[in-house]
Amino acid sequence: MVATNAYIRTLKPSDLKKLGIQIVISNTYHLWDKALTNKKDPHLTHTLLGTKMPMMTDSGGFQVFSFGAAREHNVGKVLQRERRKPTEKSLITIKEKGVYFTIKKSFGKLRTRRFLSPEISMDIQEKLGANIIFAFDECTSPLHSFKHNKEALERTNRWALRCLKAHKRTDQLLFGIVQGGRFNSLRTKSAKEIGAMPFGGFGIGGSYGKDEMREKLEVVIPYLPDEKPRHLLGIGRVEDIFIAVENGIDTFDCVIPTREGRHGRIWTKNGHYDIRRGKYKTSKKVLEAGCKCPVCSPRRSGAKAGSKGVTQAKVHTLFKSPTTAKSTTEILPPSAPRAKAGRYATIHNIWFFNNLLREIRASIKRGKFKEFKDKYLKQYGSARDTHK
Repeated sequence: MVATNAYIRTLKPSDLKKLGIQIVISNTYHLWDKALTNKKDPHLTHTLLGTKMPMMTDSGGFQVFSFGAAREHNVGKVLQRERRKPTEKSLITIKEKGVYFTIKKSFGKLRTRRFLSPEISMDIQEKLGANIIFAFDECTSPLHSFKHNKEALERTNRWALRCLKAHKRTDQLLFGIVQGGRFNSLRTKSAKEIGAMPFGGFGIGGSYGKDEMREKLEVVIPYLPDEKPRHLLGIGRVEDIFIAVENGIDTFDCVIPTREGRHGRIWTKNGHYDIRRGKYKTSKKVLEAGCKCPVCSPRRSGAKAGSKGVTQAKVHTLFKSPTTAKSTTEILPPSAPRAKAGRYATIHNIWFFNNLLREIRASIKRGKFKEFKDKYLKQYGSARDTHK
């Protein structure tokens, strides 16, 4: 589960294990300042999260993309459509020694530069103290050329060696990252070279076309050691989870359950829907029929005997309540109606995805993964438009 600043918005630390969360990933770039001021706490991310559980920190490599090519090309890491007109200039400069970030301050026109290198990334992540950390990499755009991707992955591989040399904490597992963009030959090259390095595990990152993930995993996975874990960075839609598991991925991270929950999207076995739509204004149904999450189930923690789950109408009303927030990123007080709505939706979504993965693990143990996948996706695909 993604906890960018080492907390999940709308949730309490005590919620995390109750919802079946097994591992949390936090953002090195956003925790940079906290790491620099940390002098004594060997597990700062756990302290910030408020509970002890397995934690990851990324390397800051995704910010190389989001501050750079994502702005220039106006695309995400998964290409949904062809090039759109660029709206902003890149805020990064990539050099062999590392990356310079030009940061706009919220007041006036003041700008400052920050420098992040493999060595600095390792230092920050060691001070943050997560259990699993990632090598510093260059994440490319799905619109970058073969030449650009080749140069980027070769630089990423050189940076990987520097990360291995700089990494000192023996209680942290360091993962290398496979890149190569949309080009199979580059993906294979990256997997062979990163897979041969003495990392504790491997992340698969970079960019894809909308329907290319299976193909990219098929050319990457054979070159990564079977005995070491593989993590798929930033991917987590239902169909993608099945494709990834089928091709040997062990763990994932994705903002879908939390970010989309805070904006009213509810995920179910029958697809997803927007609880803010008027059709749910008077609905007495729970968010998902048959769901056993603490929001939908009458057996949720603290519920009175005979009580029912939270209705769609209640969550809809809370989302539609007035707010004084000046932006969608402002953190509302827990008592605010929209904060309560976001909490209900987030709890349900996290439960939904964690339950899906529980069912996948159970099907693998029974030797019935394919049958489970086909049945689940058939129901999911045929019913996903019912809420539109």
